[in-house]
Amino acid sequence: MFYELFVGLRYTRSRKRAQGRNRLISFISLVSILGIALGVMTLIIVLSVMNGFQEELRDRTLGVASHIEVESFEGTGRVQNWQQIAEEVSQHSEVMAAAPYVNEQGMLMLGEAVRGVQVRGILPEPESRVANFGKNMKVGALDDLQPGKFGIILGRDLARALGARPGSKLTLIAPQGMVTPAAVVPRVRQFEVVGVFDAGVMQYDSGLALIHLADAQALYRMNDAVSGVRLRIENLFSAPSVSRELAEIITAPDLILRDWTRIHANFFRAVALEKTMMMLFLFLIVTVAAFNVVASLTMTVQEKAADIAILRTLGASPLSIMTIFVIQGSIIGVVGLMAGLASGLAIALNLDVVIPALERITGATLWDKDIYYISDLPSKVLASDVVTILTVSFLLTLFAAIYPSWRASRVKPAEALRYE
Repeated sequence: MFYELFVGLRYTRSRKRAQGRNRLISFISLVSILGIALGVMTLIIVLSVMNGFQEELRDRTLGVASHIEVESFEGTGRVQNWQQIAEEVSQHSEVMAAAPYVNEQGMLMLGEAVRGVQVRGILPEPESRVANFGKNMKVGALDDLQPGKFGIILGRDLARALGARPGSKLTLIAPQGMVTPAAVVPRVRQFEVVGVFDAGVMQYDSGLALIHLADAQALYRMNDAVSGVRLRIENLFSAPSVSRELAEIITAPDLILRDWTRIHANFFRAVALEKTMMMLFLFLIVTVAAFNVVASLTMTVQEKAADIAILRTLGASPLSIMTIFVIQGSIIGVVGLMAGLASGLAIALNLDVVIPALERITGATLWDKDIYYISDLPSKVLASDVVTILTVSFLLTLFAAIYPSWRASRVKPAEALRYE
């Protein structure tokens, strides 16, 4: 064992009989270790929860939306020959399913309740392969939408706001009106509620209504055209590259392909930015603990001035003295990192047990599933996040140990031993 490592380990260990200045140094070292452990633990838990939320929101959003959409480039909202498009894109190995849709705006009325909604016309069987509406149905089923029967399926919050139940008769008003000699009269059609879905995404639960594709085409006078074709691919993270490849396969002109990273770009960028800023803020905890390392090592250098002088007279170089105290600071950092890693992983991987236990102890509701629409607090530990946390935290601790160690290497033996 190199003597620098031996001396560094000896200086780091707490002494049971330490008194006065030595006891204070040991206490500051313990505070430094606890501070680093607390910072690392907090970082792992918070980032794991944010990863879980991000994945949960992405899965819920894409369970209702689509991985890729094929639309009209001219902005007319009309795509002809959607069957041919669906057949062409299905030749790609990544495409699992394709479904046409009509996307329009409307207004729903039930008694005195009025709500503006996004109306989506679908074919139940293809739509069930592209989206997860079938799994999210609380009442009824997608197959209850039959052409010509004018059935409608509402989001849970939308149905609650309108006071609608299965069998309720709703009035759907289309913004495109009919021109008459007297005035422009909006198109109005009565629909019967045949189902309610709960996607867990407020945007859709409170503002989306599903009707059959044929009923939507008739109401909005689209004939055989659709608004576009929705695609589901095997690997959602390859959506940008698959979109570029599909653009070369589709023979129909004036079409544009948009993948989910572009459709929901602002939302997912905001989530990623929030995670980055949270990480930067939480690293301040580790930075504060690193300042404690500076204080601890500085006091150790002053208290061990005579020992340093003796080592210098025995032939120790300034670099060796500096190495001793860098080792001491590194040991404080490693112990704190390991403690924080163990506690952080233990909590992050068992939040489903920790949260209910805290609720029983405190008597408070820490996680209300009626507010967040998620039964359990999501958590996902990413190895890349853990490696980043450990690396940056250790570098901060190491950097904090450099200056006190350099001061130790500058101690002059004659001056340090003058009054000994």
